[in-house]
Amino acid sequence: MPRQPAGVFAVDPGNIRNCLFRFTFIWPYRDRPFWIFPTFVGPRSVGGFRWTGFNWVFFGMDLRDIQSFTCV
Repeated sequence: MPRQPAGVFAVDPGNIRNCLFRFTFIWPYRDRPFWIFPTFVGPRSVGGFRWTGFNWVFFGMDLRDIQSFTCV
């Protein structure tokens, strides 16, 4: 598990767009952190594939629900 970066007030779509098609670790506000492989970034959301621990499943989430992220 990567180290969580310093907190931000809001996740900017321009910043997370740099993680398109790269493995990305997400720290959400209300859930456990998880890996994603983003394939879409919109003005208010991100979509792609989320690792469940067993396989990749399609998912989408609101950028307001993301506390921080890092891509590799």
